[in-house]
Amino acid sequence: MKVNQAARLESVKEYYFSRKLKEIAAMQASGKSIINLGIGSPDLPPPPAVLEELAKSSLALTANKYQSYAGIPALRNAIATWYQKNYGVTVSAEEEILPLMGSKEGIMHISMSFLNPGDQVLVPNPGYPSYSAAANLAGAKIIEYKLKSAKNWWPDFEALDRKDLSQVKLMWVNYPHMPTGTEASQFLFERLIRFAKQHNILICHDNPYSFVLNEKPLSILSVANAKDYAIELNSLSKSHHMAGWRVGMMIGKKEFLQTALKFKSNMDSGMYKPIQEAAIKALETDPSWHTDQNKIYEKRQQIAFEILEVLHCEVNLNQVGMFVWGKAPGKSTFDLSDKILNETGVFITPGGIFGSQGNQYLRISLCSPEEVLNEALALIKKIN
Repeated sequence: MKVNQAARLESVKEYYFSRKLKEIAAMQASGKSIINLGIGSPDLPPPPAVLEELAKSSLALTANKYQSYAGIPALRNAIATWYQKNYGVTVSAEEEILPLMGSKEGIMHISMSFLNPGDQVLVPNPGYPSYSAAANLAGAKIIEYKLKSAKNWWPDFEALDRKDLSQVKLMWVNYPHMPTGTEASQFLFERLIRFAKQHNILICHDNPYSFVLNEKPLSILSVANAKDYAIELNSLSKSHHMAGWRVGMMIGKKEFLQTALKFKSNMDSGMYKPIQEAAIKALETDPSWHTDQNKIYEKRQQIAFEILEVLHCEVNLNQVGMFVWGKAPGKSTFDLSDKILNETGVFITPGGIFGSQGNQYLRISLCSPEEVLNEALALIKKIN
């Protein structure tokens, strides 16, 4: 019996890293040692109190029960306190916070909740591939807006204003920016909200990197009246080293979140309560913990800079977030990435997977210990 795939899947491909990890696994199975500097999957543990709380809460007799689609009140309260303390943003724990099983889930929820077939979506190039994938699955039309190094990887608002944006419903933005490491700024967020108001576009800000190598976390919702024009996604995956735990959040006004909840409530049956209780401990973490983690990332970043320099890349040293981004010689880095992998056993992400504007770039994850990064550096020096 043959069952054809749904037509909607014709618009998306298997995620690049899904395919690449299979290739790397095959190389390892054949006996080759591989250093994977590709994916931003934190190797460091969450704060100790988080692990302790998960172990304790998992023993409760009620731990395995279904949970509310909107999370337990204590988690929403903790998120509200966290936003006020770290971003200076006041949000209603009852109405303006929707816990998620990772912010990637939120990208799909927003797309499926607000987009009709034929609606247009502004998607950054380079940018996180899931923005385009979710829009495609919703049947929307993707309108790429190109980010350029010469403009600090910010949207070119003048160029956008010259376009017909009457059919655009959503705009995806992400600062600190992945993959380029560009910092967020209050001026940029204010400009985005003015743009949203001018063109009646909902800004969807993806904000998972604001605590990594970044001295001042910012939220787009700190802008006056931003809740009328923006939704923010956030996550504990990078900030608290909880990628596999799948703890994220959607922040925005009640009407937006209620719309997203209609879709979400048909997709899951609530987050495991012990994970929610452990997430509360994560949100209560003392700022000194982040300071200590960033000292580790700073040392790793310096080695990653050196790797890119050995590869003759141009590197901006003022990057933030969990990756390092560098411009390589030549027009495309897909072949360069494969060459490095095949000749040294080191995998470095080609920037083209994030869009054509990333074709000349390489991206290195900081989720490997210093000794592993130094080993990668030594191997790459042998071929350069």
